[in-house]
Amino acid sequence: MSENPAKIRDLRRLWKPHKLRLSEILTEHPTNIRFHRAASWIQRAEDVNDESDLEISLISYWVAFNSLYGQWNELAHAPECDTDCWRIFLDRMLDLDESNFVVDALDEHKSLVMAIFDDEYLSRFYWIEPSEKQAGKSKKVKYDARTWYIKANWTLILDRLVERIYLLRCQLVHGASTYNGKLNRTAIRHCATMMDHLLRAFLQVWIHHGADEDWGIMCYPPQRKFSQVGNGRIPQGLDSRPMNGSASHDGRSRRPR
Repeated sequence: MSENPAKIRDLRRLWKPHKLRLSEILTEHPTNIRFHRAASWIQRAEDVNDESDLEISLISYWVAFNSLYGQWNELAHAPECDTDCWRIFLDRMLDLDESNFVVDALDEHKSLVMAIFDDEYLSRFYWIEPSEKQAGKSKKVKYDARTWYIKANWTLILDRLVERIYLLRCQLVHGASTYNGKLNRTAIRHCATMMDHLLRAFLQVWIHHGADEDWGIMCYPPQRKFSQVGNGRIPQGLDSRPMNGSASHDGRSRRPR
């Protein structure tokens, strides 16, 4: 079983040699910035101690995840579609994961994965026509997942798992859930905990196998802010505004789901 660092500071320490090396290539290297942004939001989630702040924890974990998978569309001058980006990212994680960090997380926390699959309210199919009959159909994935585990179909397990967490994330950020509400307390706790496990696995893949990968065009890279002084322009700190980042991803399509 792969080691899972207890705190984000451990992951930052492991990343530091790559950070220094990449900084010599480019001062604000996009791979470094993605890692830094993700780590900052995981740190925020780690600081949540109150049960009533589980929503903040889950949202923070998703923002950290988005820091890693997000892509910039140069033609539209806007971020690419979320679901397309994170699905491609998940495939790349599994492809790069020679140390089985992600697989170990899915295997070690199988009971939590199954609990998320067993929650009909996290299924997009349930919300097509909410009913008791539809709830039963929505739970079918739990039984399918048992077969996926036996066959070690990690691609399907990971995709379907994150799809369900994404549905809850959308409910929260689009105002479709009450803060500290009682109805989805267990679901939020399950999803926040699972995102914690997954993100630590993703960052370990990033550290051990992804430091020299091209992670695509980063959204809203840090920009220098200038003010006019006479005829010159003097940098005054950092800001974030859209511009071109690193070279884009190789464009390969994601695996059939």
